[in-house]
Amino acid sequence: MESLPDVPQVVQLPDGTYTYTDHLPAPPQQYSGPQVIHQHVHQAPPDRTVQRIALGSGIGAGTVAAGVYFGPLLVGVLTAMAANLALLALIAAVCAWGVVTVVRSVGGEDGKRAADTVRRTRGRR
Repeated sequence: MESLPDVPQVVQLPDGTYTYTDHLPAPPQQYSGPQVIHQHVHQAPPDRTVQRIALGSGIGAGTVAAGVYFGPLLVGVLTAMAANLALLALIAAVCAWGVVTVVRSVGGEDGKRAADTVRRTRGRR
C-alpha cells in the first residue's frame, strides 16, 4: 500500500485560536555560548575625531555631515583656484619678460633706458 503524506493536525493555541501544526512557529533555539565572528577588515576605518569633537561640542549632525561632505569639495576648489592663479602669474611674467626684451632690442638707446626704468621700478616693490 502507498504511504500517505503526513497530514497536519489542528491544535488550539494558548490564546484560543486554532492552527495547523505545520504553521506553528519554530521553537526557540537554546543558547550555545558566545558566537565566534570572523571579520576581515581590508581597509582602515575613517578617522572620526573631528566629528566626535563637533558632536561633543553641541553642534548638530547636519553640520557635521555638511563638513564631511563639503570639506573635500572646498579643498578641491581652493586647489583649482591656486593652480589657475599660478598659471596666470606665469603668463604675466612671460609677457612682461617678452615686452622688456622687445623694447630693449627694437628701441635702441631709448628702449634700453625704458627697460632700465622698468627694471628699477620692479626692484623697488
